[in-house]
Amino acid sequence: MKIPAFIAFFLTLFPGLAMAQENDPGLPKEITLVDILQKGGWVMGGLVVLSLFTVILILLYFLTMRRSTVVSNRFMNASEAMIRKRDYLGLIAYCHRRSEAIARVTQKTLDFLTKNPNASHPEIREVAEAEGNRQAGILNQRISYLADIGGIAPMVGLLGTVIGMIKSFMDIANGNIEGAKQLELAEGVWEALTTTAAGLVISIFAMTFYSFFRGRVQRHTAELEAAGTHILALVGAQLHQAQREQPDLRSPARDEFPMRDL
Repeated sequence: MKIPAFIAFFLTLFPGLAMAQENDPGLPKEITLVDILQKGGWVMGGLVVLSLFTVILILLYFLTMRRSTVVSNRFMNASEAMIRKRDYLGLIAYCHRRSEAIARVTQKTLDFLTKNPNASHPEIREVAEAEGNRQAGILNQRISYLADIGGIAPMVGLLGTVIGMIKSFMDIANGNIEGAKQLELAEGVWEALTTTAAGLVISIFAMTFYSFFRGRVQRHTAELEAAGTHILALVGAQLHQAQREQPDLRSPARDEFPMRDL
């Protein structure tokens, strides 16, 4: 088997090590990934699980964390047409069939409006903002798993290193390593350090993509806020126009208390 790409990369950073590996027949000429996993012990197995989980999350976010899952032009055009027709119940039913985050915001807002027709504009806006914040929190919560892995992986790797060092020094204390066998101690130390290196690689990988997806979430959140404001403004304009079109059925005694405009 050939040397894995990431090991070859580190060897290029340390050319002296690479030359020693080529010229010294006492050193192994090939380092396989299987050897590294075996020398890392059971802790390396946990790091492998973390790395696989990281890759799965990244692929999942690339597939699902797109603008169309937050705000889509199709939904905005359809909702605007229904609002202008004042078909609020039809729009609520349409929101149930859509999966975008803006559909959830619109649904909650119209549900509140249909159940409370006399609600004021600040009250309706508060409902829309609360659901918008909840949807934004869901997006941020999803990518926070990458940040968690970025913090956990180095600690797991360090745990493996500490366990390996403890075993090596226990051998020294028990007199199991003497004279020429001290070379085995050096081998045990670098084997223990492989878990720390693996944990750092996983952490760097996870945090890099966390920063990438955090920027994407911020852009999607801004678009969600703009779309929610647009929907709310359309609803407010239509309700205001509907109030103007209604005949004035108020009694003279109530003329001094005009209806609040949305």
